Amino acid sequence: MGIDAEHVPTRQRRAHLPREPHSSREDQRLEEAERHETFYAKTGDVHIAYRVVGDGPRDLVHVPGWASHLDLDWSFPRYAHLLNRLASFSRLIVFDKRGTGLSDPVANPPTPEERMDDLRAVMDAAGSERAILFGECEGAPLCVLFAATHPERSEGLVLYGAMPSVGGDSQTPRWVDTNRQLEEAVTDWGQGRMVDVFAPSAAGSDRVRRSMAAYERASASPAMARALLESLRDIDVTSAARSVDVPTLVLHRRDDVVPIEPARRLAALIQESRFVELDGTDHTLSLGDTETVVGEIEQFVTGARRRPPPTRALLTLLFTDIVGSTKLAAELGDASWRELLAEHNRIVRLRLADHQGRELNTTGDGFLATFDGPARAIWCARAIADAVRELDIEVRAGIHTGEAELLEDDIGGIAVHIGARVMALAGPSEVLVTSTVRDLVAGSGIAFEDRGVYELKGVPGEWRVLAVAMDFARPLVDAAAGSTSLAR
Repeated sequence: MGIDAEHVPTRQRRAHLPREPHSSREDQRLEEAERHETFYAKTGDVHIAYRVVGDGPRDLVHVPGWASHLDLDWSFPRYAHLLNRLASFSRLIVFDKRGTGLSDPVANPPTPEERMDDLRAVMDAAGSERAILFGECEGAPLCVLFAATHPERSEGLVLYGAMPSVGGDSQTPRWVDTNRQLEEAVTDWGQGRMVDVFAPSAAGSDRVRRSMAAYERASASPAMARALLESLRDIDVTSAARSVDVPTLVLHRRDDVVPIEPARRLAALIQESRFVELDGTDHTLSLGDTETVVGEIEQFVTGARRRPPPTRALLTLLFTDIVGSTKLAAELGDASWRELLAEHNRIVRLRLADHQGRELNTTGDGFLATFDGPARAIWCARAIADAVRELDIEVRAGIHTGEAELLEDDIGGIAVHIGARVMALAGPSEVLVTSTVRDLVAGSGIAFEDRGVYELKGVPGEWRVLAVAMDFARPLVDAAAGSTSLAR
């Protein structure tokens, strides 16, 4: 079941600003968040922030869940990848509902009628006569209500993580537990507790929790977050669902914190619907097997599913940072520290280029780079450690080889966490590796010293860590000749 290809509305396209080159991955990520222009639709006295991305043949309006923030959505690599994939086959329209994100603050959570007014105003402002409505979580019931009330504006529905009636299922054991977790998250709003509820696979990551905390604070105030939760409990679109007469795709992950049975009932209520059960535990759409979800949506919208580019690859990850950087920055002062950091970055980038490393990220005084083999990563790490001594500083390095998730210009997955944790164990001028790396460079002449077995925070199991010997045989790069030779 999908959308009839003959009914494609025509309208004016919006041009996108060209990308300018930036000096770092962080700059590129900020640019990605900013390069999509934000517009405002007005409904009554309230301004609703929205964006239009992509130039596909059909309009796909993403109706957000609990709270959202257009600027921050594109600052997270996984979520930016999800949005860009949706925009690759559609004209994607995204917005922040009133009281959240970049839209106007309001005293009370919007009523269903006000939210429908907001959606219609955004579609009008974006030049969308009819659209496929993609409702995520709490946004799904609104899509059902809108399609039943305004069938002339609704070309189809995609509903993810949805329930027809929260109140009707509030006494089931699964929902009672979910409600308890939601209450705890709202009580500590702004501390990243939503990770525990909606993204359990990432609950062990401090970085993800910090990002979620910032997202919570930016997307809604504590009072609005609680008010939205209370209004969610009153939602019941059971009757409206029976009146929906457009093709509908209902998607739900099997072990989602939001129970799957209500989603099945919702699909059964809609005459022209198809239900797809997905693997996974994360309610957050940008985590887990996102490509399967996007593939289902793409097939529903276009009638075909392209073979996606590879989403995972075996990579060697090198993490480095300056030892004692905080103390050093305080001693030098801002201006001298910036000069030192710039020279450090120049040296690191030269050594990465010498050893065919790919810089992925810089955070303060740290680097993340990838290599197609672990030996080059080790050689590069030792070359960096040796070279920066001329600046009277020392670096530490951690290396791991594992399967990583490919995310636009970034990477993710457990391998990233392992590499970062291993680096944190290293001392000045020390290069630490996992036993996986040691096994892969057997016969290379690289020597190691055992540092023992460790439990790495947020990483399951125990990991043997080894230090690269200071006097191992390694290639010296002749920059002029572009060749290498072995030397001690």
